Amino acid sequence: MPKLKNNIVFAASLCIVLLLIVVGAIWPEQLDAWSSRLHAAIIRDFGWTYLLFAFLFLVFSLFMAFSRFGNIKLGHDHEKPRFSYFAWFSMLFAAGMGIGLIFWGVAEPMSHYLNPPGYVAKASPEAARFAMRYSFFHWGVHPWAIYIVMSLSIAYFSFRRGMPPLISSCFFPILGERIHGPIGYAIDILAVFATVFGIVTSLGLGAMQINSGLASVLPFEASFTSTLVIIGVVTVLFMISSMTGLDRGIKLLSTANVMLAITILCFMLLVGPTTTIMNVLLSTFADYATSLFSMSLSTNPFRGLEWTQNWTLFYWAWWISWSPFVGLFVASISRGRTIREFVTGCLLVPTLLTFVWFSVFGGSAFHLELQEGANIAATVAQDVSTGLFKLYSFYPLSSVLTLLTVLLLVVFFVTSADSATFVLGMMTSGGQQDPPAGKKIVWGLTVSVTAAILLFTGGLEGLQRMAIAAALPFTGIMLLLCFCLLRGVRYELRHERSGQDQPEDGVDTDE
Repeated sequence: MPKLKNNIVFAASLCIVLLLIVVGAIWPEQLDAWSSRLHAAIIRDFGWTYLLFAFLFLVFSLFMAFSRFGNIKLGHDHEKPRFSYFAWFSMLFAAGMGIGLIFWGVAEPMSHYLNPPGYVAKASPEAARFAMRYSFFHWGVHPWAIYIVMSLSIAYFSFRRGMPPLISSCFFPILGERIHGPIGYAIDILAVFATVFGIVTSLGLGAMQINSGLASVLPFEASFTSTLVIIGVVTVLFMISSMTGLDRGIKLLSTANVMLAITILCFMLLVGPTTTIMNVLLSTFADYATSLFSMSLSTNPFRGLEWTQNWTLFYWAWWISWSPFVGLFVASISRGRTIREFVTGCLLVPTLLTFVWFSVFGGSAFHLELQEGANIAATVAQDVSTGLFKLYSFYPLSSVLTLLTVLLLVVFFVTSADSATFVLGMMTSGGQQDPPAGKKIVWGLTVSVTAAILLFTGGLEGLQRMAIAAALPFTGIMLLLCFCLLRGVRYELRHERSGQDQPEDGVDTDE
């Protein structure tokens, strides 16, 4: 039965992916129009559910960490973590946030500054304060809470209960052996669907930013051909990395890249307006902490609803659509840690580094915009991929910074694509910790060729909306994951207190 399930999930998901690729390549305008209507309808009618459930996932994560369940280990009782803290945090950051922060570290604050919701005056000091607060909000604890629900469930049922590390395995407490039937197939296929199109759109958009960065310091003009070359080079690199395994390829690249990111961060902190940056960090953190509850549940229905739909609701749907990929990868690197250690590590360390990143780059951009008349916001309005490189042009060693950032982008993309092929291989191989090389190659080539084709035909945004549409059913899946996880840990502690043997299936038969 497990082998049959592997073949069904692999064949069905690959066929669905290839079918949508063909549609996006041949009829990009039709796909764009259809996905636009679907995306608009979901955000309009169900967008509030993303806000509500993302907040509930945050509350659930904190409850799991600080309740009596926090001491439960994601593995055997005496098992040690597989990776050191630094390697673990590096891989968390690379898979969950790394590439996005480089793209949006300057672009998002500047975008909110020029185009805030209607109740905030454009290009004003209040708009700058709003821009920093919501940049913190969009990249703060909520995305990680979404990832935690997925990864914690997978890690518990696989490493503690001995089940395959698949999303469908987490539903054993309510589905039993039916996880090996059509319902289990559908859950895993939907996860593959969201993962493929999430990484495809990121690979395509990231290749465009690498192209912009290289064109700003090297004597060539950015074009589709150069973007295609970049995708080809990245593909070769992440395929080589994927063949070396999790312990070597992803770990080494993630660790090296986080060290490079911290080096660039520290350099900008020292040569930039350090006092302004620190003031922005402290002030924005205070704003974020005091208004976290209101931001978490406010859709701004009377004035600013459209802005909330275009930014916050879009982000929340995007994080949910990425949760199968990031959740499964984070689970695979977190074995041996307690639930409390896992949740606090995932919530605090990447979030704090994110806040510092936005403060350094966003704060520097605002200093130049407001004090020096640099017009960085206008540059971002024309092309969001060039905002960071425009910022560098006002500081020493701008060409070196640009080339180092391009290198950072490339390696983050290698690690993201490497992680994605690893996860896709696991999803379509019954959760094997070392998935077959053939399946990793198939998925690696699929996402790269898809990104290239859709960049050429203009169908990339249509597939991005399709991935976000998949977030709606996944929201329901994640709510059920919370229920299943609670049922599993309650059953385990009940048996431990009564002196019985630890259960193997996670089913609370007393309820």
